[in-house]
Amino acid sequence: MTLSQSLFVIGLLIAASAFFSMAEISLAAARRLRLRQMADEGDSRADRVLRMQEQPGDYFTVVQVGQNAVAILGGIVGEGALSPHFTALFELWFSDKTAQTTGFLASFAVITSLFILFADLFPKRLGMAEPERMVVRLAQPMAWCMTLLRPVVWLYSRSADALFRVLGLSSLRDDRITSDDILAMMEAGARAGVLAAREQQVITNVFELDTRMVSSAMSPRDRIAFFLRDEPDSVIRLRIAAEPFSTYPVCEGDIDHVVGYVDAKDLFQRVLNNQPISLADDSLVRKVLIVPDRLTLSEVLEQFRQVHEDFALIVNEYSLVVGVVTLNDVMSTVMGDLVVGPADEEQIVRRDENSWLIDGVTPVQDVLHALSLDELPHADEYETLAGFLMVMLRRVPRRTDSVSWGGYKFEVLDVDSYRIDQVMVSRLGVPQADASLASAPAATPVAAKADGGSTAAVR
Repeated sequence: MTLSQSLFVIGLLIAASAFFSMAEISLAAARRLRLRQMADEGDSRADRVLRMQEQPGDYFTVVQVGQNAVAILGGIVGEGALSPHFTALFELWFSDKTAQTTGFLASFAVITSLFILFADLFPKRLGMAEPERMVVRLAQPMAWCMTLLRPVVWLYSRSADALFRVLGLSSLRDDRITSDDILAMMEAGARAGVLAAREQQVITNVFELDTRMVSSAMSPRDRIAFFLRDEPDSVIRLRIAAEPFSTYPVCEGDIDHVVGYVDAKDLFQRVLNNQPISLADDSLVRKVLIVPDRLTLSEVLEQFRQVHEDFALIVNEYSLVVGVVTLNDVMSTVMGDLVVGPADEEQIVRRDENSWLIDGVTPVQDVLHALSLDELPHADEYETLAGFLMVMLRRVPRRTDSVSWGGYKFEVLDVDSYRIDQVMVSRLGVPQADASLASAPAATPVAAKADGGSTAAVR
């Protein structure tokens, strides 16, 4: 062959190799969700690609046969076409033997470079950039190749299947989508500007319903407004005015003996009609849903759905009331600050770039989000920030007690009847205007200071 003919054949071989490279990478990179969407929109080629992805053995066998055959032919043609010309050029400066060796190496380098650039790098990058669009265009030519090379494909494909069976491996593609996959997609969407940061947080909160315990969203026992069944009309009216809620538990004697609940709408209706309010009236008191405190928020939602209620009483293993939860509490956990009204008190208030004021009953998950932490130590032993401090200090915290962990200092600012009201969280190593207690290097509580405070530092 003449030089021009050889170069034309090399060009065809490079084009064939580029075709197989693009077909390989585009099928591997194509997203099934996008292909399914294209198929639903009426693109029959997407259906064919989906079937190929389910059984990709024959497809990739054709790709490998084609690429290897083309590479061998390219080497043969390239060496025969270019080596004599390079040899003749190098004979001007070197001996015959040296010129032949140098000419062969130059021919090899040129052919290899052409195949790497035009038959591998460029088509694979193109296939990765738009995998779905490229794979649907290449699906039909690849089907023709599989039909043409069926005997060879059958031999190599069955041999590969036998090797997988011997090694005990599966050759099927795992297309299961997990919650982690979805969250990663949402994070990528937020970085790309497709999702707002708040929208991404709402989606993250939805997936956390399966792991967050009901106690993280409940109103605790000491904040429950309830009625005793034998309370007179005047006391009930005063309590409604002082603590306006939509639902009130009704108890016999104390809060641990709940007989039901009363809806504020029913009470208001009686007030508007100038009727006396008596909780001894069974028509007012409704049956209350009681759930254990070890349920997740997702399980509580399912309970609400089954009994068509939006209010539940939470009890512990000793049948003592620990709190109440409503459908609105669960939805507020999902929506976050998107549903915070002007009258709502925020549990986490950011004072400046390096400090936060946090309520002691704030769920640990919310604290982690605010501080950008992955976890806190002994996480299975508590559910609130107050519980974290109790576990770390191994006692009921007092005012000015503090714990240092993960680059943050958690200092108790206010305690009311053994209940931690406010905690100041500040970054360690950042100068503070109101210098607080110094952290001890040990991982256990140190001696109390003159004002009764102590510090626990944890690495």
